[in-house]
Amino acid sequence: MRTWTRWQDWVSLVLGVILFIAPWIFGTAINGARSWDVWILGIIGVILALIALAVVSVSTVTEWISLILGILVFISPWVFGFATLGAAAWPAWIIGVLFVIVNAWALYQTRTPRVGVPA
Repeated sequence: MRTWTRWQDWVSLVLGVILFIAPWIFGTAINGARSWDVWILGIIGVILALIALAVVSVSTVTEWISLILGILVFISPWVFGFATLGAAAWPAWIIGVLFVIVNAWALYQTRTPRVGVPA
């Protein structure tokens, strides 16, 4: 597999950026303590996606870490106490689920042998 070609890593990159800018889009950036959670997790998501895009040999490791990151993003509204704020919680829940789906898909594709591909 060549670098910069996996669509799942590109989707992870976009999800990380959306997660980072979500507090400004939904008007919750004034809640600084709650916004720091998604800003930090968004930056981590972007960094992991860039590493997975650039270095194919470590992409499986970054996919697993991104999958765990998606779980953390999903549970963060309950852990950090902003589950009652719909404008802050829903983006975290949706993006967390999408992180898990996309990275699980990428891991599934790396584990299944491709038919017709020369060894």
